[in-house]
Amino acid sequence: MSDLAYIIETILKIVAVLTIFSALAGFATYFERKILAFMQRRLGPMHVGPYGVLQVLADGIKLFTKEDFIPQLAVKPIFKIAPVIAAATAFTALAAVPLFPEFEIFGHKVTPIISDINVGLLYVLGVMAIGMYAPLLAGMASANKWSLLGGARAVIQLLSFEVVTGLAVIAPLMMIGSLSLIEINNYQQGGIIDWIVWCQPVAFVLFLIAGFAETNRTPFDLLEHEAEVISGFATEYSGMRWGMFFIGEYANMITISFLVSIIFLGGFNDLWFIPGGLAIIIKVAFFIFFFLWARAAWPHVRPDQLMWLCWKVLMPIALLNIVVTGIVLM
Repeated sequence: MSDLAYIIETILKIVAVLTIFSALAGFATYFERKILAFMQRRLGPMHVGPYGVLQVLADGIKLFTKEDFIPQLAVKPIFKIAPVIAAATAFTALAAVPLFPEFEIFGHKVTPIISDINVGLLYVLGVMAIGMYAPLLAGMASANKWSLLGGARAVIQLLSFEVVTGLAVIAPLMMIGSLSLIEINNYQQGGIIDWIVWCQPVAFVLFLIAGFAETNRTPFDLLEHEAEVISGFATEYSGMRWGMFFIGEYANMITISFLVSIIFLGGFNDLWFIPGGLAIIIKVAFFIFFFLWARAAWPHVRPDQLMWLCWKVLMPIALLNIVVTGIVLM
């Protein structure tokens, strides 16, 4: 492939990922409301379009036209850039995630990954970790003590569970010997019996729990706690700046669903008679539903309970899992 063709293909991939995942993040809000309503014997959105399906469009119009309020004493440049960091890091992390198996279009072979780097998993986790600067800067720049406290609480949670995420994937990586998500996927191409979840169930559970905390999902939704009068680090935000925080949140939820599917559940390899492209969609859809299901089923936890769980339960278990894996591999 010539350099020009490679550049054009990469640009098209970037545009496709931004377009599709921005739309998915928007529709995820609709599906979340409908699923929660079904579980709680409500109707959910019903008035805008058939079965409320145009509610996403109405919300978008509302966010784009709502007053963009900036507090008088806020540090304006930082206040403005914080939500951009939240959305940008969420989509940038997808650059090293293989979304589907290779396919051909008009005789041209397409690899559905923007950048196949040999440290793909490290890149994804690193970029997602940078996203914690969004709530920190938003809280510090808002000139509001509640925003500052909310930003500090958010960073403590994200930083703590980033450690658990990193420790959780070390054991599977010791078995595979590569940080490339494509090689991790290919390691499990022998079928369902080769899925890493069977030999690393502890790592799977740890990674999934940390995913809930890092994406600000119930029961660990302490970053912007909906049960409180104020809105954490996002208290002073309105309009599309507020919306960018939550576009990033839903995009991160989709990314975590892809990572769990690729690392532990066979990725986009064929599943019996189900082709790989459809198999990865089913797995990701299940985990998105699981995130929404947990919100309807579990109560919130207190910040001190969350930190206790992270440092006194999950961290020792992750370290023990690494030790046991090392002994078995020896």
